[in-house]
Amino acid sequence: MLHKFWIVPADVVFFSLTASAQIGNPDGAINDNLGEANYGVCRGVDPKCFHDWPRNPSAQIRVLVFTKTAGYRLSNLGPPLPDGMNPSLDPSNIVHREMLKLAAENGWHLDYTEDVREMTDLNGYHAVIFFSPSRDVLDDPAKTALRQYMRAGGGFVAIHNVFGALYNWPYFEGLLGGAAFYDHGRFREGDVEIIDSKDASTRDLPKRWHFKDEWYNLIPFPTHVRFLATVDEKSWPAGSYGPPFSFSGSRPPRYPSVVGQMPGHGAFHPVAWCQYYDGGKMWATTLGHDAGIFANDNAVFPGSVEFKKMIVGGIKSVMGAEPFCR
Repeated sequence: MLHKFWIVPADVVFFSLTASAQIGNPDGAINDNLGEANYGVCRGVDPKCFHDWPRNPSAQIRVLVFTKTAGYRLSNLGPPLPDGMNPSLDPSNIVHREMLKLAAENGWHLDYTEDVREMTDLNGYHAVIFFSPSRDVLDDPAKTALRQYMRAGGGFVAIHNVFGALYNWPYFEGLLGGAAFYDHGRFREGDVEIIDSKDASTRDLPKRWHFKDEWYNLIPFPTHVRFLATVDEKSWPAGSYGPPFSFSGSRPPRYPSVVGQMPGHGAFHPVAWCQYYDGGKMWATTLGHDAGIFANDNAVFPGSVEFKKMIVGGIKSVMGAEPFCR
């Protein structure tokens, strides 16, 4: 049998067709080694990871907002919702009321729920929005439905505390860009910086705008995504970091901490990004803690005008109404 051999110059590097570890995260060592899992799916910014399969025409744009919490619950969500789809709302269910207004302004039909039984048939929605759910909020049928929705070219939007949900489901961590909530400092002001102005969610925003949030620290650090916006950590008030919040909750620790404190992400602290994932589209932001985000008046809540434009653009991009992840 004849064998063929090739002589390869020493400076030639071979690249595996499988996903390789991201080398050199933005801002270098401070964000390196924060996790780089292989989630076993096609993901990243290449449209080849999108399943552009035949679709039925639709006259009505439909979006679904899911806000179930099984742990910490943000005050802007108000009290837990009754079972079913589109149950009656309390005046303090601010997220649901404001998202209904946003949908009406854009001509969308919006459903909302916290009933996991309603999460097993998602294929009628142009976008599925997880807005600050927490902990283990999906059962096995709902997980399967979400996975199949993404594989059919679905659009997923992650807002704020979704990064504190479904910690023990690797597929979901990958869906978020290979990222999860680790901790945050005090709620405080800071400057958002747009680093990609071509995307539908950022093209109409100023390069820099003031906002208030918790500014999540992330482990794992997002990988293989298109970063859209960051927070300038130097814009935080001096001494405002304070003791970190983690999922130990409001209960004080049993003993004073003797382990290290997350230092933040230095000169590159992402707050919005996008990616293709397992056939579908995903747009995410860690912003959205306070009820004031819906003011749409920067004199009332700084950055609320820009925040609204950003999430509307992100939603439109995953549903196909605008170019995605440009």
